[in-house]
Amino acid sequence: MLVLETTGLFGFLSFGWADLLDILMVGTIIFFLIRSIKGDTTVLNIVLVLVFVLVLQAVVSALNMRMMTVLLNTLLDVGVLAIIILFQPEIRHLLNRFAVQSGLARRSGQLFNRLLGIKEEKMGSHSVEELGEAVRAMSAEKTGALIVLQHKSSMEEYMVTGDKFEADINRRLIMNIFFKNSPLHDGAMIIVGDHIAAVRCQLPMTNRTDIPAHYGMRHRAAIGLSEDTDADILVVSEETGNVSFVRGGEIFTVQSMKELRELLSSVMNSE
Repeated sequence: MLVLETTGLFGFLSFGWADLLDILMVGTIIFFLIRSIKGDTTVLNIVLVLVFVLVLQAVVSALNMRMMTVLLNTLLDVGVLAIIILFQPEIRHLLNRFAVQSGLARRSGQLFNRLLGIKEEKMGSHSVEELGEAVRAMSAEKTGALIVLQHKSSMEEYMVTGDKFEADINRRLIMNIFFKNSPLHDGAMIIVGDHIAAVRCQLPMTNRTDIPAHYGMRHRAAIGLSEDTDADILVVSEETGNVSFVRGGEIFTVQSMKELRELLSSVMNSE
């Protein structure tokens, strides 16, 4: 086996192709983890501390520092268990976010659905038109709204926080639900295919600190859900009437109703 010999301070260590591959794989995992938690300072600090301890443990183990190796191994065993217990929600969100942003959730969901013969419900052109007109009218009247469009990721855990609501997509119905004096206006509406599946649902708030101050709680909830799932979210601002489209943790301001219809059509035709 070809072995690369190091020189200088670590000249007594051998370095092979397997070691190089090992470093590249670990570096790739760390890179994707940090990229998937950008803006979430709490989870980022946890990951950085773990990376530092792991690197330090590898160094002292390579230098045969027995007492430090035992100390760090014990710290890792106890520390990882404590982190899992204390930060269970953050770790769960991190794993969800990593699966969504890497495309693993989408590919595994497609494979699972094919094996079981399940077809994803798509929004038809009539529903796109009805939803677009409802958003346009709410924007003009400055009626706040938060609308979730489900894709591969199941919204069931968020539906149970609100009220199940089985109805076809209809502009007047949507406008009545989000009317400020309606008992159902607070929270999110979840749409599955051509149907309104639930209303008054609670969504997870993002922990990011880089979101502009002019975005309110609806926008933070939309970003939070899009970080954990592959759902698309529409937000109508109650203060300005501006319409925002949220996907993959990123928020885009919709400049015109034509652009909104194009976005909804892309959602309808997405694989």
